[in-house]
Amino acid sequence: MEIWINPACSKCRTAVGALDDAGASYTQRRYLDTPPTVAEIEDVLGRLDLEPWHIARMNEPIAAEIGLKTVPKDSAHRADWVRALAEHPKLIQRPIITLDDGTAVVARDDETLARVLGAS
Repeated sequence: MEIWINPACSKCRTAVGALDDAGASYTQRRYLDTPPTVAEIEDVLGRLDLEPWHIARMNEPIAAEIGLKTVPKDSAHRADWVRALAEHPKLIQRPIITLDDGTAVVARDDETLARVLGAS
């Protein structure tokens, strides 16, 4: 299992603490330091069964700066969204946990974390 985190994020710290408390085996990825590639984002989106706009942090100032709020949320513009996430990883919702069973979750709440810990 791998968890994409921003150490400054309280939800990320909570998730890492829960994984540690449960004795889970995982790899931590500080995705702002080691940004995911377009291919990695596509893989995670497939695992999440979500579109890129579902994991975009639209309240980040960079979203407005690059005009992401005006990009249509449709298949014709999907690659634009993925590229924006790859070029500006701060836009990626966190924490994202990829599981060994091929799935992934955005672990922002206790219920989702509990499901992850039950599966590990």
